[in-house]
Amino acid sequence: MERAMLRMADGWARAGRRVTLVIGDSGGALAHEIPAGVAVRELGSTAYRALFGLPAIVRELAPDVIFCPGNHYTGAAFWLRTRLGRACPPIVGKVSNALVRPDLRRGAGASYRAWLRLHPRFLDAVVAMTPAMAGEAVGAMGLAPTQVHVIPNPPAQPIADAPPPQLPEGRFLLGVGRLAPQKRWERLITAMPRLRDPEVKLVILGEGEEREALERLVARLGLEDRVSMPGHAPDPLPAIERAAAVVLTSEFEGVPGVLREAIALGTPAIATDSSVAIHELIDSAARGTIVPPGDRARLVGALNYWLMPGRQRPAPRPETGPDPIDAYLELFDLLAAQRGR
Repeated sequence: MERAMLRMADGWARAGRRVTLVIGDSGGALAHEIPAGVAVRELGSTAYRALFGLPAIVRELAPDVIFCPGNHYTGAAFWLRTRLGRACPPIVGKVSNALVRPDLRRGAGASYRAWLRLHPRFLDAVVAMTPAMAGEAVGAMGLAPTQVHVIPNPPAQPIADAPPPQLPEGRFLLGVGRLAPQKRWERLITAMPRLRDPEVKLVILGEGEEREALERLVARLGLEDRVSMPGHAPDPLPAIERAAAVVLTSEFEGVPGVLREAIALGTPAIATDSSVAIHELIDSAARGTIVPPGDRARLVGALNYWLMPGRQRPAPRPETGPDPIDAYLELFDLLAAQRGR
């Protein structure tokens, strides 16, 4: 999500727009990818400073539009609308993760659904990355279909000066994503001893709070020589292109960028049925396999299928369609014009 935001900010700045990125801390893993034409304002790492600093920044900058790049940030949109009232610029929120969450317990699930139904009160428009996710947004948030716009993320591009990811010799499976509970990487790790080919390796690119637990699991299964987690990769595209298959074992998802990138490069994609968008991405058995979340046998079967010697890889499917940068700018201009009437 953050990398997609940087690609969009770069595109908007190159189109001659004034773009300011408001973040907590500019010293993270993607700091070197902040585009040269984009201004940065830091809120600080504490929630208190973020809450009270954000409205002041908006008043100072007087932007035409505020963009929230994912579900996680709509709390900030609610706060801004509450604090600024009619002085608040139009706010666009992007759906970056699943809105239907069967993983939540009853009480938490009810609270989450109630929160989503509040979104039409403080968001002027919602962007979904696929038609199916747009339908989910209409249902979950109670939006009119005209309030939801389908705009994909701009496709990932190779980063020329990025250090190459650490990859093993021979064939390997690849996971790309945060080491977070949502991703359920333990499902993929525990499938490794059951594969027909004991020489196949697993690489998981990403970082997060689950690292220690996953490392303990790898040690307990005696897979230290087959499973590696080298951390964040500035450019995962070379690894995606080389992998025997890209695997995503999440409990829930939005529109996973790694699957889009795998399909564009012609790498088999194996994913749990964790989002309505999964079937839009893996739209035929020739591109990959969708398995039910938690079905160990089906996951192992899918892995063995795509690892079979001589298995034909999918044909690359480069992304086509309207330019996402232009589509976003058209939406922003429309909202700004409507506000000025």
